[in-house]
Amino acid sequence: MNTVEILSKSRVIPVIVIEKAEQAVPLARALVRGGLPVLEVTFRTEAAADAIAAICAEVPGAIVGAGTILTVEQLRAAKKAGAAFCVAPGFDPAIVEEAKNMLMPFCPGVATASELSQALTAGCPMVKFFPAEAAGGVKMISNLLGAFRFTGVKFMPTGGVNPANLADYLAVPEVLCCGGTWIVPKDALAAGDWDRIERLAAEAAASADKIRA
Repeated sequence: MNTVEILSKSRVIPVIVIEKAEQAVPLARALVRGGLPVLEVTFRTEAAADAIAAICAEVPGAIVGAGTILTVEQLRAAKKAGAAFCVAPGFDPAIVEEAKNMLMPFCPGVATASELSQALTAGCPMVKFFPAEAAGGVKMISNLLGAFRFTGVKFMPTGGVNPANLADYLAVPEVLCCGGTWIVPKDALAAGDWDRIERLAAEAAASADKIRA
């Protein structure tokens, strides 16, 4: 499957920072129970690869990918851990090329027309619009689509997306899904408050279900 096929399975993608690998499995189970099966575990911590491997091994309902991929080495580590897809905050031709060679579904980040053009030329059918709110939000996506709609590109806005603006993003037909950190609050993760996380996931899933572009 490519990124469009994978990420279309959930309209909200929890963006997760895991400090301790042992948090990964109960966290993933809570998110899946809440109705969000596609997860992005960011490579911002030393625990990321182990967390991905644990989820792949112990949470059958989860589709786990690696986020914040900044180097080819991280890409390879994510592949080895079992990641189903990878996401980057920016566009790096070397990483995109290596992802192709590895047959790893890859979603690069863009914030400008030039970056979007490069991503499309590189054969990426879907891009992460990041940082979404700081880069102009829904208005910027709409402006980009004025020139790029014919390409069939799909967007995953991430960065500043929250329950208050989620509907605005998902109302854009070319926005396939949104990434969000609000579903896994730092304090809830640290406390192991899986019920709260499951509830937030369920609320996000329900909100997304009401918004069909």
